[in-house]
Amino acid sequence: MTNTTQQAVTAAMLAIGDELLSGRTKDKNIGHLADILTAAGIDLKEVRIVPDEEDAIVIAINALRPCFDYVFTSGGIGPTHDDITADAVSRAFEVPCIYDDKAMKLLADNYARRGLEFTQSRQRMARMPQGAEHIDNSVSAAPGFQIGNVYVMAGVPSVFQAMLDNVVPGLRAGRKLLSKAMRSPFGEGVIGAPLAAIQKDHPDTIIGSYPKFEEGRFSTELVVRGSDLAKVEAAAWAIESMIETLQEQGAA
Repeated sequence: MTNTTQQAVTAAMLAIGDELLSGRTKDKNIGHLADILTAAGIDLKEVRIVPDEEDAIVIAINALRPCFDYVFTSGGIGPTHDDITADAVSRAFEVPCIYDDKAMKLLADNYARRGLEFTQSRQRMARMPQGAEHIDNSVSAAPGFQIGNVYVMAGVPSVFQAMLDNVVPGLRAGRKLLSKAMRSPFGEGVIGAPLAAIQKDHPDTIIGSYPKFEEGRFSTELVVRGSDLAKVEAAAWAIESMIETLQEQGAA
């Protein structure tokens, strides 16, 4: 029997909002999602940013959801006219976008407790694809929703994070990636070819190369990632041997 916890589980993210593309808002959700998914053993493979345009959202959703185990969206589920993510996701799944009864009651009760009117604009936050399931929101009550393998969450970072906390425990865990970091005193121009050979010899690992320029000199941080400790250590040993050889040869 296959141990499914050792299989790769993949994800993509779709960040939605004109404000992200114009630079008015600096995204904080992508990094947070990457950290949380990595800890859960889920590989975040792709991130897209699209404007508040229904066609663009539909195209992106339908491009991503067949390719990955999970798709996470952020933004566009608030009370204003340009919050159209619920409409777009409904269209992508070819189901009606409805005022969900459970969400309507949840929001109506919340605003009543606060002594606020449950306006037509606020009611927009109860809209979601027919048949979708709620993602609880402990910050501001308005729920996100899940349909198929797509998880639709708010763009406000505190709300996005609260929703994600409620989603992650129910996800299928993947293989945990181990990592080992090393510093090379040589720039990528020196280590590029031998490093490529090492990667070829260790196909079950991922070797990342991150150049630095400090005090007038190039150096490189090298990180080996993989799910098998022995294979990670073998690739790391090969890199360390490469660095030692280059130092002995007086490479510059």
